[in-house]
This record gives sequence, C-alpha cells and structure tokens, in this order.
Amino acid sequence: MTDPAARTVLITGCSSGIGEATAARLSKSGWTVYATARRPETLDALAAGGCRALALDVTSEDSMTTAVDTVLGEAGRIDALVNNAGYSQSGAVETLDLDDVRRQFETNVFGLVRMCQLVLPSMRQKGSGRIVNISSMGGRLVFPGGGAYHATKYAVEALSDALRFEVAGFGVKVVIVEPGLITTNFENAAVASMAGNDDGPYAEFNAEVAKATKEVYAGPMRHLGGGPDAVAKVIERSLTTRRPRIRYTVTPSASLSIRSRNLMGARGWDAVLRTQFPQPAAPAPQDD
Repeated sequence: MTDPAARTVLITGCSSGIGEATAARLSKSGWTVYATARRPETLDALAAGGCRALALDVTSEDSMTTAVDTVLGEAGRIDALVNNAGYSQSGAVETLDLDDVRRQFETNVFGLVRMCQLVLPSMRQKGSGRIVNISSMGGRLVFPGGGAYHATKYAVEALSDALRFEVAGFGVKVVIVEPGLITTNFENAAVASMAGNDDGPYAEFNAEVAKATKEVYAGPMRHLGGGPDAVAKVIERSLTTRRPRIRYTVTPSASLSIRSRNLMGARGWDAVLRTQFPQPAAPAPQDD
C-alpha cells in the first residue's frame, strides 16, 4: 500500500490488548485510524493519541452499519479493515451453555463476516483494499477444553481462505494473523467462563483446564509469547508491504505449537495432551 498518511483503517475490538496496540501503532505511523469498541469510553487514551473513536458492537447490525457509514462519510474511503474483536471461553463441550456458544460465534465469526461484507463494496469500487483477520494458533490446533473458541478460529481460517480467492480480482487482499501466547488479560475471560462448572463428571477436568490456562500465562511458557505490540507490528507489516503473506504466525509459541501438531498427527498430539490434562472418564468400579 502507498503513503499511510493517505490511508484509513477501521479496527474492531480496540478497548485493550491487540486492538489497542494496533490502533496506537498505526496512528503514530500516520494512518487515519478509526478505533472501535462496544464501550467507546474505553477508547479515551487512543482518542487522545490521535485516533478517531467509534462505538461498534460486532453483534449488532445497526452498530456495524452505522460505524462503516460514519467512516465512509467522514474519510470517504476505507483502505483497510482489521477484524480483531473476539474473546475466549473454555470448558468441556458437554458442559457448555449453547447460548454462550452462540454469543461466541456472533462475536468471533458472524461479526467478522458482516464487517467484511460492509467494507467490501467501497474497496471493490476503488479497486484496492486490505482485510486483516485476527485468527490464532488455535485456528490450526486444538487444546482440550477450548472446543468452542477453537471452532470459531477454525471458521475464521476457512472464511478467510475463501474470501481471499473471491476478492483478489477486485484488488483486495485478505491476510490471516495467527498469534500464539499473548500476554494480555485475554485468558481471564476463558477462566471466568468455567465458573459454575464445579461438579459433575467434568469437574476435575474443567478445574485443571482453568489452572493450566492461568499457569501458561503466568509461568515459564510466557517467555515463548509476546506482548500485544508484537502482533501490532505484524499487522502493520501486513498492511504496508506490497505483497503480504497469506498467513503471519506471531510468537515462538505459535510457530512451535503449529509445527509440533503437524508433525505429530492427531494421535500423537492427543498423547502429548494426555500428559498435560486429565482425561475425563467414568469412575473405576468399586469392589464389593
């Protein structure tokens, strides 16, 4: 892409973490940044730094439409969309509340698809544009207890692959960014989502998943991760290079985990996971 000073980017999920870091970084590089979040009051620091703050709830059609119309009305163009809004929940699949699963798909998948649909007409009209979809290493492998979250990221990967082919002829490029362990408060939502799952056949499993999640972000494994700006730096590169990669994997934890999963195959991966997570099972029969 050309001079960033003439470019406008719309970013979802900027209240904290990767979205916040990306908005701040691109604004400092001269982009016109529309930073969005469900609660615009969380964007005050970004607004003070030069970003244009907008309310945007990716589970609301009216909110998404209004945000895109506002950017087009003010800037006259959307050169790039960064679909970052998303969250994680954990728990054994049988224990998940389906309303919670639907909410996760609404945020992580359906909102992403709708945002792409809303910005693409203007991108096609001017013959250029870039869409960056934030996936995860969790879109290429699965950890026990993360079925719902991983399912949303696998969906993001598939949708992005299809979209990339479909819009290339209009001059629009689609990029997937796959962060690994990122030291934000991201894990808190996943752990909190298991509250109340403290009895039944999956009680020990859910408790161990919660414990393992906390330990990964607080223990030695965090040294294979990185901060939100590590992802923001890659997003900036994907927006400014003439020929971006199809996928960008961020942090050693992502590269190592994806490579290991590919080499081990499904059974080998399961065997390794059994050394780290208790496998739910029926209690052993008692002798009379």
